[in-house]
This record gives sequence, C-alpha cells and structure tokens, in this order.
Amino acid sequence: MSDYQQLHHISDDIGPIFVLEDNEFRILSFGDNDEQSKILKAQPHVPQHTYIQAMLAVLLFSKPKSAIILGLGGGGLVHALRRYDAGIKLTAVELRKDVIEISKRYFQLPIGKKLNIVHQDGGEFLAKADHKRVDVIFADMYIEQGVDEKQLTTEFIENCHKGLKADGFLVLNCWKEHSKSELLKQTLSQHFANVYATLTGGGNWVIYASKQPQSFSAATNKQQLLQLSQQLDYPVARSLTRFTQWE
Repeated sequence: MSDYQQLHHISDDIGPIFVLEDNEFRILSFGDNDEQSKILKAQPHVPQHTYIQAMLAVLLFSKPKSAIILGLGGGGLVHALRRYDAGIKLTAVELRKDVIEISKRYFQLPIGKKLNIVHQDGGEFLAKADHKRVDVIFADMYIEQGVDEKQLTTEFIENCHKGLKADGFLVLNCWKEHSKSELLKQTLSQHFANVYATLTGGGNWVIYASKQPQSFSAATNKQQLLQLSQQLDYPVARSLTRFTQWE
C-alpha cells in the first residue's frame, strides 16, 4: 500500500478509516495492507475485486427489481448494479456512519431515488424486518480482521430467508476456510432449496443460496455469460471457473 497517497483519514469507535489513491485507483482501507473497497476512478462501475465480480454472477440466475446490500464500503456493488439496471431499488446498510459519508465524497456513490442508505448494523436491520421483501440480499459485512462472524450465524441466515421473496437469492461473501464449515453448509441447506458456491482467485468463498430449486445452468451458458459480461463491462465467466453445488 506504500505506493498510494493518503487522501483522507478518520477514526471512529471501531477503528481507523483511510482513503488512499494513486493516478488510477482509489481505495477504502480499515488498516495496514487492507483493501475494503477499490475503484478505478475513470470507470467506477467495473469491480476491481474478484469477490465482487463473483457476487454479481447471481445476475445470471435472477433479474432483480430490488436488492439489499449489507455492507456498503466504497459502494462497489452499488456502482455495478446501477450499471446493470438503473431501475433496481437498492437498500444499502452500513454500520459505520463515516464510511457512508466517505463513499459519497470519495467514491462517486451514485445517489438517487432508487438508492436508500441505512446507517445501522446489518444483522439488526434484518432482525427488525422493517422492509419489503427483496429479490436478492448481498451480505458483505467485513471488518479489518475479516468476515463479520454474525453473517455466518443461524439467526442471520434465517432472517435473510425471511427478507427474500419466494424466488429470492442470498449471496454471501466468505473466506476460503468457510468452505470447510459443515455447520454453515447445513444451516444454508436447511433454509434454502439450492446452494452453490465459487472460490475466487482472491481467496473468497462466495455462496449463492436460492429459495427455489431452480437451475444454475446459466453459469455454463456462453450466450448468457457474454450478455451479462457486456452489461457489467467485465468477463463474468472468470468468476465461475470453480463454481459448484455445495453439498
């Protein structure tokens, strides 16, 4: 990270927040050698992290009209979803107020009537269930040390299931080591009809859990992969080279 210039620094009760940049990129960081978010300043809609690219592959299986994003960060998912379809109603839930302000000020967050930003803990937001059911929930709650463990709990997964429409999807961003968790796999299988996952080149284990037992065959459909790649402006297929049913 030494090649980047510090653009902004602030601390809250959780810890430090940095904004770093060079000529091409801008980074949101919560500590040394940490990249919470990264955008290409000239093309903020193109995800720079492989886990975000993988999470967006759910668009092969769902054409959402609404989605919840748990963990705003620098707004990478918001940018890409706006590129895909500007009409999707998005609710982004972020624990840290300063992160919300930074994403607006430094990360070109596409503010508009279709984006509702909520300053709240993601788990509490789901538990309160004070929102309409949505087509997709993207769970990407991270701290400097890694995954926020609450997004791996039975209660959290149950609340995600309740917050989704009858044909909805949960997309859960985890680490590679979580692919060995029998408890997580069993919990997801108890609540969702079909569970698939992919291991990214960055070491993330991205899970796609569907409420209906629909096919995931689009992951190998060249025409659909090409179409989505054109919509998102990056090759989607590279996120799915290790895409498999989690059973």
